[in-house]
Amino acid sequence: MTTLRQIDLSCPICSNKFSSQAVLSTNSFGGKRTDFHERAVGAQPLPYFLHMCSRCGYTGCERDFGDEADIGPVIKEHVWDELAPKLPSGTVSGSDKYEFAAKVATWQGCDPRRIADLLLRAAWCCVDEGDVEAERYFRRKAAWAFEQALATYDGVDRDDRAVLTYLVGELWRRVGNLELACDWFGQVGAEITNSRDQHWVVDAARQQRDHPREWFG
Repeated sequence: MTTLRQIDLSCPICSNKFSSQAVLSTNSFGGKRTDFHERAVGAQPLPYFLHMCSRCGYTGCERDFGDEADIGPVIKEHVWDELAPKLPSGTVSGSDKYEFAAKVATWQGCDPRRIADLLLRAAWCCVDEGDVEAERYFRRKAAWAFEQALATYDGVDRDDRAVLTYLVGELWRRVGNLELACDWFGQVGAEITNSRDQHWVVDAARQQRDHPREWFG
């Protein structure tokens, strides 16, 4: 099960002091989907890895609310202009948090892979929230961001390229663009750096191209 703890935070944008719930411990006993979405038994931990200021909408992980947070006048302006007006009323969903965090990461100039990871987690949250259209929206955004990361030579570690190439294919498959999915699955073999350790990636790409499954294992 997922165990939570309460933490006290101070927003670096507006100095709002608030409490939030953070993950103390969790598990992956619920299995792993073929887009690497790990499921816990019991409450899902994803929404609690990020925290949102209830006054201005600034969102990030716990360290993003610390003294070393990357905050400047341009980011503050973006937060007030683009996040504050869109603050959710009532309960904040996990997908809201990851969408806002991806915007902050973009304004901070984070690398495309970091932004892609946040957008992918937004899609995962949408699965748990039952929002199919938002899930497809975030999967497309994540695929484009991963593609951008892969297009830069130093944007992705060489040993990670095969896995991310597979993941882009799986994201396109899940939004229904089978032509793009097959194209990306077909590129996986060329990105392998260790045939023994990464053979499973080639097998996964072939499986999802020919006989797709929802879960690994």
